[in-house]
Amino acid sequence: MMMTYRVTGLDPAPYKPLFGMSDDELAGRGIVRMTVSSPTFPCRVSLTDREIGESVLLLNHVSHDVDNPYRAAHAIFVTEGEEEAAEYIDQIPPVFEKRILSLRAFDDNGMMVDAALAQPGEADGVIRRLFDNKAVDHIDAHNATRGCFSARIERSTAAA
Repeated sequence: MMMTYRVTGLDPAPYKPLFGMSDDELAGRGIVRMTVSSPTFPCRVSLTDREIGESVLLLNHVSHDVDNPYRAAHAIFVTEGEEEAAEYIDQIPPVFEKRILSLRAFDDNGMMVDAALAQPGEADGVIRRLFDNKAVDHIDAHNATRGCFSARIERSTAAA
């Protein structure tokens, strides 16, 4: 068996009730509707930077929901109307390609066991190196500049 990895976007189901709400209704929940004004609005469901003019929701997301000091939450973008979570097997999603990433490796108790920065074009190698450590259960990718959660990376295996 050879080690592979799987990068997944967030499940859109929890966000669907928000799609189409008025700005006032969203504001009452601490959410802001924004219009993409530059190619730097990464959707956490599709794992793509969205097109100028599209509507996205800026909201808080708990990315590491554990009962220990590493619990994490931050602002993320979700594209209104996105219906399906992206999935990449042994491939880097488009949102990783141009960004410096903070890759945080956690064990099955949610404790951080390693971490690394990956420059644009380096994510695949750094992910594989982190997964060489058998204690690593999953990796959370964060955009290093703004610190926001980008995607979860899980260990998987495939027949060689």
